[in-house]
Amino acid sequence: MPLSEQEQRLLEEMERGLYQNDADFVATVGQRRGKPNYTVVVVGALLGILGIATLVVGVVIHQTLVGVLGFIIMFAGVLLAFAPPRRGEAVGGSAGPQKSGAGKQKAGGFMNGLGDRWDKRQDERGR
Repeated sequence: MPLSEQEQRLLEEMERGLYQNDADFVATVGQRRGKPNYTVVVVGALLGILGIATLVVGVVIHQTLVGVLGFIIMFAGVLLAFAPPRRGEAVGGSAGPQKSGAGKQKAGGFMNGLGDRWDKRQDERGR
């Protein structure tokens, strides 16, 4: 059932409001639409299967530690398989709009800021 003209106008108005008010949110959501890296998915699935097998072996030989290790391996494999692709790992299409220079600052900005603050404190103590 198609939308009426009033509903289409309301939807467009809501979209404009979203883009104006939550531009950062829209950019973040837009970045998650990359193609999956099938190598990572396959490795994650294989880790999941290995974890299940280890879990079963731990139950069969009555070793709790082996079972827990199997669960951890299985959990890590599932997380790896279902994790969204990172910015640099997007295969094909673009990763969304990126501000020039903003990515470089964020990548090392926190650690550089801590280093700068440390140097400033050391200079103030030395005086």
